[in-house]
Amino acid sequence: MTAATYQYVDLPDASVVTTRALLTARENIGDTVAARAMMCIHGGAGFGKTLAVNTCLRELEPGEDVRKITFRARPTARAVRYELFTALDLAGEPPRHPSEFDRLLKTALAERPRTFLVDEAQWLNGEAFEYFRYLWDEPSTQLAIIFVGGEGCHTVLRREPMLSSRIFIWQHFTRLTPDEVLDVIPLFHPIWADADPDDITFADSHAAHGTFRAWAQLTAHTRTALARTGRPRVDQELLRWAFSRLG
Repeated sequence: MTAATYQYVDLPDASVVTTRALLTARENIGDTVAARAMMCIHGGAGFGKTLAVNTCLRELEPGEDVRKITFRARPTARAVRYELFTALDLAGEPPRHPSEFDRLLKTALAERPRTFLVDEAQWLNGEAFEYFRYLWDEPSTQLAIIFVGGEGCHTVLRREPMLSSRIFIWQHFTRLTPDEVLDVIPLFHPIWADADPDDITFADSHAAHGTFRAWAQLTAHTRTALARTGRPRVDQELLRWAFSRLG
């Protein structure tokens, strides 16, 4: 994982750490892909869902065809068709009629096994989820689908019995516990490797609250403070300065 993609912060020297949630996701995703099934990973913003899923998908068997789709607004079934057309790199112009479009997608999805990562799935409504179910149910397609989203994703899926009943695995991401913070944050970035555990706990309780995205932001500001002051290690005065930037 490059620093520039770590939780939306340019953070040199950051490492992907193996949390219990990531280990569980690795097993769940592997089982879902092997079964050509559907799963849902859901949880609060900044808890590390997307990072974990991307890490796990890169560890799949070589040759596994993984396509990522991300939604930023509530899509219609028509919009889902166009996103799939683009994700599959299909040639030519998208068909104008829904039935023709559906035949094209089904034909493409029947060619070989594929895995879809549907990120920001909390934006999907019942119509969009239903369209994914429609394609997955087609006997000729060989689809595995991993829905990743906020709590709204779980809520909408549970309201759709035909789709909810087909979800193979549900995984809920939660905040790091205080004990997990002390285990994984020293491995996350070198500035925490020799930090006093009390200072790590202080940082978590005042600013990060067990959220990886917040830890990435806090780490970036604390790196700046260390560089500007020349201090050799983190202390609570530096942390309070970093907190002031986080509002």
